[in-house]
Amino acid sequence: MLLFKKLPYYSSSSLMNSICLSLILHFIVLVFVSCKTTGLVKLPPNVSVPAVLVFGDSIMDTGNNNNNMKTSARCNFAPYGRDLRGGIPTGRFSNGKVPSDLLVEEFGIKEFLPAYLDPNLQPSDLATGVNFASGGAGFDPLTSQVADAIPLSGQVEMFKEYIGRLEGLVGEDRTNFILTNTLFIVGLGTNDISNSYFLSHIRQLQYDVPSYADIIVNSASNLLQELYQLGARRIGVFNIPPVGCVPFQRTMAGGIERKCVESYNDAVELLNSKLSKQINSLSQNFPNSRIVYMDVYSPILDIIIDPQKYGYKVGDRGCCGTGTIEVTFLCNHLDSTCSNVLDYVFWDSFHPTESVYRKLVVSILQKYLYQLV
Repeated sequence: MLLFKKLPYYSSSSLMNSICLSLILHFIVLVFVSCKTTGLVKLPPNVSVPAVLVFGDSIMDTGNNNNNMKTSARCNFAPYGRDLRGGIPTGRFSNGKVPSDLLVEEFGIKEFLPAYLDPNLQPSDLATGVNFASGGAGFDPLTSQVADAIPLSGQVEMFKEYIGRLEGLVGEDRTNFILTNTLFIVGLGTNDISNSYFLSHIRQLQYDVPSYADIIVNSASNLLQELYQLGARRIGVFNIPPVGCVPFQRTMAGGIERKCVESYNDAVELLNSKLSKQINSLSQNFPNSRIVYMDVYSPILDIIIDPQKYGYKVGDRGCCGTGTIEVTFLCNHLDSTCSNVLDYVFWDSFHPTESVYRKLVVSILQKYLYQLV
């Protein structure tokens, strides 16, 4: 972090030392940027994706909530991260990598997408992408407030700060190039439907499903417009997954047989439909932009309903503890975990395993890559 501190005043006699230091910093950045992983994605000729920037919730978070002691939406403790970096928990809500990491891996940018608030964030990471997502966040400001998560407005403020830091590191022209060609990913809305509407009933007392869906879509639209104004041109928006089929909701509202809660999924489908139409409208009105609605609902639902087809044995329980309610602080070192995580669709009662995330990211990129770039 010392590299970001303002350099002290230099006298004329040491001006050359200051210039040399500046050149060294730029060289370091260039060296780190060139050290990429071997990506699997084949980009069209003369197309580059220098960085990935992510806004989202716990599905995307790679550790921004670690130092937020107010929120219960933390997982920087065992057994989270059991299969990542020697089993050291990093704040990822899974046994290993999450979609944010897998995206930069697939593009060959780097192995992990670091959290913007990571105290060990390196200067070189700014030029290749960071993560603003926060577990518990939503499009609805109340969702983030109840969870003490970083709200969407706070994630955007971090992005603005990021732009300033990047300009100081690589200059305005290079920053503009990076922003224009970066892949922006938005993954929010799950907590709005799951927690604010159905679980706590806070919003259910105020709005019917169509009205609440309109509020969420309006918030998403405002975000996309603001990102565009700040320089984003390639934006992929994940739709909301089938929250009625996650183990926790099956346990709480799925009856004795723990079936998928169809009313929850119906609400998600309605919201996704409205979101898709709004994104299509925005993409037509924003010149030189690619704003793409990406369906994760259908592929994850297919895996959950027919896990055997994808090589899994268990689709209605998580690997941690009983797999029925354990999530965040309820999934801890006192809980046993399954012997073979590759048998499970879910890691805890809300979040899929790295294996499932990997299948989803690969299929999504295969389907939407050329629309995004």
